[in-house]
Formats: sequence, structure tokens, C-alpha cells
Amino acid sequence: MIVRLRNPDRTIELEGSLTADELVARLDLTPDAVLVIVDGTLVPGSRRVPDSATVEIRNVISGGAR
Repeated sequence: MIVRLRNPDRTIELEGSLTADELVARLDLTPDAVLVIVDGTLVPGSRRVPDSATVEIRNVISGGAR
């Protein structure tokens, strides 16, 4: 699978099928701090990501009203 990470932008390639949670763990990221988007769709951690997928991992950004 091709994985594009944001901030800083970089692309890596991984082989095999993983769940989104396994992917986040393999990349040593904090699960609550990222979103996993597979082929343009936000997916839950339990979703299996096929080897042929294009994945984007974005940092969660939150803000509030004054």
C-alpha cells in the first residue's frame, strides 16, 4: 500500500494488508492524534486496509469558539 503522511509530507510504501489501527501502530503514531483515509474515505481503526490501497494519514486538528 502507498501511505502518504502529512505534516511533514512524506510517502512510504508498505506491503501486506493491515487494519487501520495496525497501520497506525506500525508507523508509531498516536491513534487519537491521526485520521486514516483509505482511497478517499475516512475509516475506523478496525477496517482492514488492502495491500492495493492508497492511504492518507492526517493529523487531527481541533479548535474551539472564543
